[in-house]
Amino acid sequence: MRENDVVRLVRGLPEHGLTSGAMGTVVHVFRRPTLAYEIEFCDDTGRTIAQLALEPDAIDQVAVRSPA
Repeated sequence: MRENDVVRLVRGLPEHGLTSGAMGTVVHVFRRPTLAYEIEFCDDTGRTIAQLALEPDAIDQVAVRSPA
């Protein structure tokens, strides 16, 4: 996965207000010390609900966004 890819949360994170299937955008890729992705989750108005670093098994890639 790369920055700006769209992902889906595999399991809910209720402590962050996120349910299973929540859609988010990769905003950063961490390669060290282990692979992880900083994901921003927004509501329908574009307001950030949560921004979290998640391991690859917590998300599924949905779509790839082309650079603008």
